[in-house]
Amino acid sequence: MPEIDWDPDTYLDVMHEGIPGYEELQDAVAATTDELDAHEILELGTGTGETAVRVLARHPDARWTGIDASEAMLARARERVPGAELLVRRLEEPLPPGPFDLVVSALAVHHLDGDGKRDLFARVADALRPGGRFVLGDVVVPRQGEKGQIFIDWEIDLPDTVADQLAWLREAGFDATATDIRADLAVFHAILAR
Repeated sequence: MPEIDWDPDTYLDVMHEGIPGYEELQDAVAATTDELDAHEILELGTGTGETAVRVLARHPDARWTGIDASEAMLARARERVPGAELLVRRLEEPLPPGPFDLVVSALAVHHLDGDGKRDLFARVADALRPGGRFVLGDVVVPRQGEKGQIFIDWEIDLPDTVADQLAWLREAGFDATATDIRADLAVFHAILAR
């Protein structure tokens, strides 16, 4: 995954400017966790804690573990999510030991290429309890004939199609579905079938 030097002071402005539907995606990711009884949650790509705040509002008693490659971003997240265990770690590195009831991620996994996503999905399955959930909200390649609004540079942004990601999730042992938020944003809901 390429190194991205995010500034926690400007991150949210950059997201709002570059990701039409950012708030809608974040709300959809959090809402997808509503029916879950999640006590142990792992977040991939915690950033400044935007997703954590929304999901923890629905699961206030959960123990939160988050990873991100940027210490500066995690410093901001520590202010917003006191008591969370936040670790400097890249998505390609081993995940924190589980088992977790829920793994959640918003707008981080699209920085991995297809093989990286496939590997990550298998490691997420290994980190979950049987019946655990993986909720992923991210940039996707629009279906043929549809046009997205998000600029993709194809160097740090490496989105894949919904169909490819569903296939990789199923290969990893998940029963998976996806909901379109916009042509180039989707939320995946994956239940560990093993």
